[in-house]
Amino acid sequence: AVEPGKNDTVLDPACGTAGFLISAFKHIREKGGKQLTPDEHKRIIRNLVGYDISPDMVRLSLVNLYLHGFTDPHISEYDTLTSEERWNETFDVILANPPFMSPKGGIRPHKKFTVSSNRSEVLFVDYIAEHLNPGGKAGVIVPEGIIFQSGKAYKELRKMLVDQCLWAVVSLPAGVFNPYSGVKTSILLLDKEVAKKTDNLLFVKIDNDGYNLGAQRIPVKGAQLGEAIQIINLFKDDNFSDSPIAHVVQKSVISSNAEYNLSGERYKINEIINTDFPLKKISDVCVVNPLKSELKEILKDTKVSFVPMAVLNENNINFNAIETKKLGDVYNGYTYFKDNDILIAKVTPCFENGKAGIAKSLKNGIGFGSSEFYVLRNNEKSIPEYIYWILKSPIFKDNAISKMTGTGGLRRVPKSVISDFKIPLPPLSVQEEIVAEIEGYQKIIDGARMVVENYKPHIKIDPKWEMVELGNVCTKITDGSHFSPETTDEGYPYITVRDLNDGIIDFEGCKKIEEKKYLELVKSGCKPAINDVLFSKDGTVGKTAIVDFEKEFVVLSSLAIISPDKQKILAQYLFQMLSTDYFINKAIENKTGVAIRRIVLKTLKTIHIPLPPLDVQYRIVAQIQKEKGMIEASKNLIELYEQKIKDRINEVWGAGS
Repeated sequence: AVEPGKNDTVLDPACGTAGFLISAFKHIREKGGKQLTPDEHKRIIRNLVGYDISPDMVRLSLVNLYLHGFTDPHISEYDTLTSEERWNETFDVILANPPFMSPKGGIRPHKKFTVSSNRSEVLFVDYIAEHLNPGGKAGVIVPEGIIFQSGKAYKELRKMLVDQCLWAVVSLPAGVFNPYSGVKTSILLLDKEVAKKTDNLLFVKIDNDGYNLGAQRIPVKGAQLGEAIQIINLFKDDNFSDSPIAHVVQKSVISSNAEYNLSGERYKINEIINTDFPLKKISDVCVVNPLKSELKEILKDTKVSFVPMAVLNENNINFNAIETKKLGDVYNGYTYFKDNDILIAKVTPCFENGKAGIAKSLKNGIGFGSSEFYVLRNNEKSIPEYIYWILKSPIFKDNAISKMTGTGGLRRVPKSVISDFKIPLPPLSVQEEIVAEIEGYQKIIDGARMVVENYKPHIKIDPKWEMVELGNVCTKITDGSHFSPETTDEGYPYITVRDLNDGIIDFEGCKKIEEKKYLELVKSGCKPAINDVLFSKDGTVGKTAIVDFEKEFVVLSSLAIISPDKQKILAQYLFQMLSTDYFINKAIENKTGVAIRRIVLKTLKTIHIPLPPLDVQYRIVAQIQKEKGMIEASKNLIELYEQKIKDRINEVWGAGS
């Protein structure tokens, strides 16, 4: 959305190693679709500017820019928040992911800021907004505190942004910056001209940026970044239409109270609820956090169930409360509940992940658990299973996430958000019908999930089969490139271990390389052929895939390229055999190395595998493929019935499917 032009001045006010500036340069260079002239190249380099408070970072930035072709980089050692020397400098584009950790005691800024604060996140955003040229634009990544914190400075900052230059807020998933930080962030898009043209703010919610949210950031399907960029551009052109990941809110609604809250989901709920049932606060139908004083007559050595957070499930209403402790040992510092109470996590990421359940079969009917639980005890107006499914709905969940408080990994849903949230309350008979219908769906899901989670292809080895070395039934066993080439946004796929998932090559999110380097790697034997099997020999040993399609791609040296001798062994049989625990364990047993442990090709070739006659291989492959067809059907069944549950709950809300 923030697109520097060839004549724009571009600033990163806390540039670190100048990564944003280099990305801006590449974007300008590639966007036009033609080679830059020498004069254009010089002008762009001259117009890219960075500041950093650390002399070490300045030196790293300069080196990084030199290495990327900047013959005259402009990086200054400058404290953006406390120095006034460069206050009068303004820019066409500001791109920033500034450091938001305030030092102990806060910042001591100069007096030119519009908002009075000693918090670095407030001051940086204020600085960026104030240093844009009249037609300037900015994209700044901010921690969630900027979006909803209730402190005076935060509210004043949001008011200034909404009144002057903010036109879009893009919510990113927590963990998008792993492994460096799990902090929940958003992107603020600033442009005074765009903001003046509309009475609305655009809110975009990205749940999937193309990678999972763990420390390894493994590519996954369903990336929403492309869709988000398209939506942002349509909104700028006054051509926005409804989208599952975006909505608009009038600025007058946001400014209707003094909070100026920028959590998009906060405003979404009123737009989608159209229920035929009366809306009641959860506190009207449940006691939230029953008092421990109910246990005053119970002896302190009475055994009770103990439930840590890890015991609560994300996809199952039930949980096993097998651990027990004495009441006196857990009375202080833990959360009290009893049979049929609903437990729900209140802390990130457990709340976002959906950890919740209903307590059953507790020791002596009593339980204690994590202090990060809320406990809901239904009254005569509701049944616990109905309340549980309402709490699992996106309408409740998104609203609560938008109102979480705290910072970093310690954000929590306030109790008042639970108590005051209004839910549709059908008659008890209707609640029972809804629960019975969902439980029927859930039984199908649970059965299908057990099939999927427990299935692994198995080849029963007949003692009569010949045992042969892998190298003797293959025409070639090599590996991919031993040098990691520079990657590009566009080009030919470059496959590594992380791109092998569930026996297939996942090209979505994989690295790309330019054509010249691709052709070099093809000549050096790094391109697998049809029916070759890939086997990971570094890191996570034993990930496999078969190349049963035509596609231009090459692989890294961490993957062995194994070419079967079709006169001796079927490619599919070889693939299934290399995927078995038998073969993977043999490979792991033979790993060598210290810093990086791997199985070398020479050793891989010597592992013995069972070799039945070709007709038996055909039968084995046919059986496994039949089993895998059933697994895919089970996965489809899970997806279908999970959607049925969502649709049924949406019907209660009147929100449609």
